[in-house]
Amino acid sequence: MIESEANPNKNFCLHQFYNRAVPIVLNCNLKLVDHAEFQPAHPDKNNMFINVDIPTQTMTLFDELGEVVRDYRISTAKNGSGERINSNCTPRGWHVVRVKIGEGVPENAVFVARRPTGEIYSENLKKQHPDRDWILTRILWLSGLEPGFNRLGDVDTMRRYIYIHGAPDDSPIGTPASAGCIQMRNQELIEMFDRVEVGTLVNIRD
Repeated sequence: MIESEANPNKNFCLHQFYNRAVPIVLNCNLKLVDHAEFQPAHPDKNNMFINVDIPTQTMTLFDELGEVVRDYRISTAKNGSGERINSNCTPRGWHVVRVKIGEGVPENAVFVARRPTGEIYSENLKKQHPDRDWILTRILWLSGLEPGFNRLGDVDTMRRYIYIHGAPDDSPIGTPASAGCIQMRNQELIEMFDRVEVGTLVNIRD
């Protein structure tokens, strides 16, 4: 994710949420182990969870019983998978939805530094700002759960501003094309945004 440095308030959500405890339960022992030892686990029975599959460019939302609610086509990073800061890659491993942003804003609303600009995406706006990395409609800001792999230091997913967010209708959903985030169709994102809560687990696999 590429974030503008021009906004002096760009870290307002980070300061507010980064160290907040998230009330989630995993049916596994959270300890420092090699990333390869982490396997997709059924979350606590009271929680939905999300599985992101980079090779197939799909995302699946599961309900509290582990049943599939819906499959979505997505777009992950053009640069592939990876955790390093400034890599423009999509991070792997266990994550959690730490912040939900944009409830109630119109479809195709434009966000810059996690704030709605008041603009609505259009072809004319695209021509005016050809270099923008378009973040539209809703934001689910992800935070890593695996210290040393996708959390803390130079591999910290949240400090890399990795989101699940909406994309323009002409974006190549189903093909890796993003700057690191997970892009979705806007109407599908609204539907999923309304279903999931802060604390929802997200497992990103390649």
